[in-house]
Amino acid sequence: MYDLLIIGGGPAGYVAAERAGHKGLKVLLFEKNKMGGVCLNEGCIPTKTLLYSAKTYENAVHGDKYGVFGENIRFDFGKIMARKNKVVRKLVSGVESKMKMNHVTVVKGDAMIMGRSQQGIEVSCNGEQFVGSNLLICTGSEAFVPPIPGIEAAGEIILTNREILDLKEQPKSLVIIGGGVIGMEFASFYNSLNTKVTVVEMLPEILGNNDYEISAMLREQYSKKGITFNLNAKVVKVESNTVYFEKDGETHSVEGDKILVSVGRRPVTKGFGLENLNVELFKGGIKTDDKMRTNVPGVFAAGDVTGFSLLAHTASREGEVVVNNLTGRPDRMRYNAIPGVVYTNPEVSGVGETEESAKAKGIDYKVAKLPMAYAGRFIAENEGGSGLCKVLTGARHNEVIGVHMIGNPSSEMIYGACLAIEQEMTLSEMEEVVFPHPTVSEIFKETIFAF
Repeated sequence: MYDLLIIGGGPAGYVAAERAGHKGLKVLLFEKNKMGGVCLNEGCIPTKTLLYSAKTYENAVHGDKYGVFGENIRFDFGKIMARKNKVVRKLVSGVESKMKMNHVTVVKGDAMIMGRSQQGIEVSCNGEQFVGSNLLICTGSEAFVPPIPGIEAAGEIILTNREILDLKEQPKSLVIIGGGVIGMEFASFYNSLNTKVTVVEMLPEILGNNDYEISAMLREQYSKKGITFNLNAKVVKVESNTVYFEKDGETHSVEGDKILVSVGRRPVTKGFGLENLNVELFKGGIKTDDKMRTNVPGVFAAGDVTGFSLLAHTASREGEVVVNNLTGRPDRMRYNAIPGVVYTNPEVSGVGETEESAKAKGIDYKVAKLPMAYAGRFIAENEGGSGLCKVLTGARHNEVIGVHMIGNPSSEMIYGACLAIEQEMTLSEMEEVVFPHPTVSEIFKETIFAF
């Protein structure tokens, strides 16, 4: 009998397993593929490894802006991909080591929920039966490929985030259907390596629910770098390597050596016996409360399978909430300070309310914004670069409710804004915080003083 059975070894599953094992629970984790889930093997880590190689190459090419000159600067696509694979293998091994260190039993194979007996919740895998007092479902999500006419017939020309990470040769041209986070990160990578990139996006702006002004700034910068954007464009069919889309009442087409379909992901709720527990679903995912409990006692869900916040750091925190409550520490999941980052060059980071979401919710707010150039460190390290920091506060109490930035290295700075929102810090409280100088992070405090 196990205290906790976990299906899925992604960020929600392996973090929960590590925390639970560390606190003395008897834990069994099922994983049918590699430890680390989509994030480590097909998402967060491999893409950021590729993007760093692209950024390094781009910085070398433009080193003359900093008084640094080089000849015959080039890249090796095969070696870039090989390094990505090496990084992934190393981190997968690290996760496996964490499981051993915390006495977590890992079973490789397809888990199948059999139901509940008098002993507990039963799960079958590789012909064996396992019983646990509690079950945590972390089956993640999968790329959604819409039923666009002709898309199946296009064969290997069509890629999702999984296939594009395994390319052996760099495409000379790439059409990306969907201008969300995944689409823009691959657009950034291949644009830096001189692939001709075209983005076809159905919405009026890229990056979906991100701050509209920040998203527009990123698009404008990448337009100058050579990416072609087609907004308000609905894809109507695919024929071989050609994408046809409607825009302004007319049909247009664009060709690419490869076509990346990046229009979103959907929770994986089938294929592992979920129906045997009569777990309630909501909007395609497993419905949970703020303690990540489902409607079935002893059954929890965390990560992308809930369909709520499809981010690795959200998943990890949800897994922690489950374990904390199982081990006597009252905890609940809060989503008001979940950061989002787009690892393009420049980076985009945001947390909390945007102007658009605040207006939609009827929140009375104030906003202040400053160019990143107000931070001396930004000027020193981003020759010719531009950026923006935007801070939103509640109009009545002056508490920080949203922060959004474009500029490097905003991904390493946004956590400070998360803390401010989580602690409901006011402008006056933020003014008393000492920031190190010179750092780009000072832009946050400078913007606070701009109110």
